[in-house]
Amino acid sequence: MSAALLIDFGSTYTKLRAVDLGRARLIGTGQGPSTVATDITVGLKAALQDLEQRIGELPAFRHRLASSSAGGGLRMVTVGLVRELTAEAARQAALGAGARLVGTFAYEITGADTKKLTELAPDIILLAGGTDGGNRDVLIANARTLAGSSLQCPIIVAGNRVAADDVQAILDGAGKPVMVTENVMPEFGELNIEPAREAIRQVFIDRIVHAKGIDRALEMFDQVLMPTPAAVLEGARLLAEGCRGHDGLGPLLVVDVGGATTDIHSVCSGEPTQAGAVRRGLPEPHVKRTVEGDLGMRHNATSILEAAGIEAIAADAGLSAARLATLVQRAHEEIEWLPQSSEEHAVDHALARAAVRLAVRRHAGTTETVYTVTGPVSVQRGKDLGDVGSVIGTGGALAYSTKPGEILAMALADPKEPLSLRPANARLLLDREYLLYACGLLAAVEPKAALTLALQHIRPLGQEEQHGQSSIL
Repeated sequence: MSAALLIDFGSTYTKLRAVDLGRARLIGTGQGPSTVATDITVGLKAALQDLEQRIGELPAFRHRLASSSAGGGLRMVTVGLVRELTAEAARQAALGAGARLVGTFAYEITGADTKKLTELAPDIILLAGGTDGGNRDVLIANARTLAGSSLQCPIIVAGNRVAADDVQAILDGAGKPVMVTENVMPEFGELNIEPAREAIRQVFIDRIVHAKGIDRALEMFDQVLMPTPAAVLEGARLLAEGCRGHDGLGPLLVVDVGGATTDIHSVCSGEPTQAGAVRRGLPEPHVKRTVEGDLGMRHNATSILEAAGIEAIAADAGLSAARLATLVQRAHEEIEWLPQSSEEHAVDHALARAAVRLAVRRHAGTTETVYTVTGPVSVQRGKDLGDVGSVIGTGGALAYSTKPGEILAMALADPKEPLSLRPANARLLLDREYLLYACGLLAAVEPKAALTLALQHIRPLGQEEQHGQSSIL
């Protein structure tokens, strides 16, 4: 058998997926507690033992590839010139590279900003600012401020190319690790975030993997390719676009409901689907990721109540507001808590539904009517998800739910919110075996097998599920 081992070094668990490459099918899964803070090999060996107990003797793996979100993931800070322009472009690049954005700064960095930036303790700083040939003074000033700070993390420069040499010289002279790449916004209103994404991933592989101690287990796998959220995004891209000679599903949305955040990934143009709508604001990336840090099923369960309203969630769960608050507080305080009673399952179900509705609404664009001298105009801001044909759910809240379709349906357009540009007629699919990250890793070396694996194991929900259809092939 020709096989691959796909590893996810998470903050809580190290998860394994073993894949038969010839038949493009899942052989088995395994997991063990993550031990990044002590000796990462201990957790990996425990996961391998778990896998071996499940499938028998382990095959000789042709590929052993890993992603990581250990230690809370890749912490990034972005710095740009104008918050709505280059700072926003830098933010999109960071999120698309799988980073956890812990801070965003615009204009010249002040002394207070430097103090806050240092306290954030980022793994990487993405320094942007100015279009090519435009403002160079702010970018150079920020480089001098960073050069004089105590920060020693890598700095990726993705701003005005006219200032790039001076910025590199300033940072090099201060002994800061620096990498220069293409401007995230070379022209006004033009996004160019892929080079910055690739630079972030390269720094992650070269430096952050070592800083987190993951390279201590290198003899047990080949390499860490990217942060886990980036692997999920690559899996989504592969599923949407396919690979050479093999079609994908077309425009899609991935909803990843986790204990700390709810992440949304979209692969679609985002262009207006409503007749006569006019785009405003920055263009949206074709492959986009957003992270909602206040919508986590455990760490931020109480924040979901605040965002959605306790009365609304209580009504959905069929409980009193007081009883709901008690159970949600328990989920918040006991992050490994699993629901047992019917009440507890109802609370988890209602929390997940609220998290999905809010996260997708924030990810999607909006439309509004603006009245001009020539009459009313429909203006679109953000990404129109109207042409999305598939919504894929992943993450524990969906995988272990008895009614995942009711949760995932909250991603769809709602007549009560007509201005939100969410998917209108998408089919609902479930990644119950948590394979999207594995498919994203495998796509780097075996794209056809990765695509087939995803198509075979992602399950339709609703009517198709009831009739026993096991895949979308």
